[in-house]
Amino acid sequence: MALCGASLQSRAQATAAETADVKKTITAFFEGMRQGDSTAVRRTLAPGAVFHTIGTKAGVTKLAPESPLAFLKAVGTPHPKVWDERITFANILIDANLASVWTPYEFYLGGTFSHCGYNSFQLVKLADGWKIAHVIDTRRKEKCR
Repeated sequence: MALCGASLQSRAQATAAETADVKKTITAFFEGMRQGDSTAVRRTLAPGAVFHTIGTKAGVTKLAPESPLAFLKAVGTPHPKVWDERITFANILIDANLASVWTPYEFYLGGTFSHCGYNSFQLVKLADGWKIAHVIDTRRKEKCR
């Protein structure tokens, strides 16, 4: 019985460590964005990463692809106000080398509220750690949570 308990405890610690590493990758993504550092953001992305956004226009929901390269260029181009996406980690699921993360957010340009929604991240654990493979988000101006 003692061996069984020790085995479960070490698995729980590994899960907590993996969860912390996944959070670290997503936090680094947003910190790089806040600093206007496209190199820091790029380090968080897996090769071939995909971005999507879900929006509603005139009552019609649309899925729109976004270019990770265009996003990186925009992050690294000087802009007058800090891009500040404030997230909380609502749900993190991990199985082997796959993680799924759900984060509500509010986006501010400088100190001014712009929009809000939810991010869904899919991460993959590669040789150099957890990397973002897919991001899809919603965007709206009200009813944030």
